[in-house]
Amino acid sequence: MPLVTVILGIILLFILIAKFKLNAFIAFIIVALFVGIAGGMDLNTVVDSIQKGIGNTLGFLVLILGLGAMLGKLVADSGAAQQITSKLIEKFGKKNIQWAVVLTGFIVGIPMFYSVGFVILIPLVFTVAVSTGMPLLYVGLPMLASLSVTHGYLPPHPAPTVIADQFNADIGKTLLYGIIIAIPAIIAAGPLLARTKLITRINATPLKEFYNPTIINEDKLPGMGVSIFTALLPVILIGVATLANHFLSEENYLLTLINFIGNPVIAMLIAVLTAIYTLGVARGKKMTEVMNSLSASVSSITMVLLIIAGAGALKQIMVDSGVSTYIADLIKGSNLSPLFLAWFIATIIRVCVGSATVAGLTTAGIVGSLAQIDGVNAELMVLAIGSGSLMLSHVNDSGFWLFKEYFNLSVKETLKSWTVMETTVGVMGLIGVLILNFFL
Repeated sequence: MPLVTVILGIILLFILIAKFKLNAFIAFIIVALFVGIAGGMDLNTVVDSIQKGIGNTLGFLVLILGLGAMLGKLVADSGAAQQITSKLIEKFGKKNIQWAVVLTGFIVGIPMFYSVGFVILIPLVFTVAVSTGMPLLYVGLPMLASLSVTHGYLPPHPAPTVIADQFNADIGKTLLYGIIIAIPAIIAAGPLLARTKLITRINATPLKEFYNPTIINEDKLPGMGVSIFTALLPVILIGVATLANHFLSEENYLLTLINFIGNPVIAMLIAVLTAIYTLGVARGKKMTEVMNSLSASVSSITMVLLIIAGAGALKQIMVDSGVSTYIADLIKGSNLSPLFLAWFIATIIRVCVGSATVAGLTTAGIVGSLAQIDGVNAELMVLAIGSGSLMLSHVNDSGFWLFKEYFNLSVKETLKSWTVMETTVGVMGLIGVLILNFFL
């Protein structure tokens, strides 16, 4: 039975990593083989599926994380992160620093993929925590909650955008309703959760390669304008491309050029090249010194990439073996509220498959007919699915491992922090959808 196979696979993954301390990448490959073979897949097909999952995952992330690591290292070592941090603290005050990172995460998160926003902002989070003496998760969770909510709820992110198109939902209304629902979800999963004993007892430490523990004298820091421009250049480029798609026709050659520059990979590359000059060469550093810094930054994320690749392999096995479709079919005939049913199916698939995007798109294909029923709000269906797709993130989600490795946490600590944060976002999203449904 596919459901039993998945449950056994997830249990095996926990045991291998938590009990036997096996390297997470190796554990993922073992479990992917187990789930595929136990699920009745042909042996060669299992191997092909694992390779496909790793390739699809790394094809995008290896570029984003690699370039992001380079940009983060330059921003940290040059003192740009310290400059931005000091101004944030000055404007918001140490007492309100959580709201500063919430706002930053939300602004950055709207036009950006989660992983891109993560690697851009994480050096700033590390520097804020070190500079203020505050617990790392107290500062980090609010930013991550903002990024997660925008990724799952709001266009122009892939899943919400594609689902809205499938349901003939209005993108503008989806974005508006999504922001209304997002605000309380971010507050609950970010600043409020970060202040609870569950989180404050966890001692997270920054991945040392992505922050500069040395406090640089103010007169040697890069200017505030240069610091912000360089650190957020990918956000600017991607944001411009997003806006251009709403105002320029598809036949316009300028739009093609803007979309190319606004592609996350190209935007990150341009940002790194800019940072090499503005935060390196222009400030008197030798090119060899800058290149050595970049090499150190990339070598530090090798295992992070492998672990995320392993999660991608398991995700692909889940998809190719038909597990997500099987589970969805079990509850498809229910008489529950269409909004709740969409959220619940997305939650189940998210738990089994790991990827929020896969969970969202798979659910959309299953409940598409429900969105056409009279009285069902298509925009809220998009948001219900988005909320469910963020629920209960655990060891088969690449985001889980990204968070764990960058914050130097154990699996148990990551479950207590990251998983609880993601689940809070998912539950608050459902509540917001159901409340908003009364008024629409």
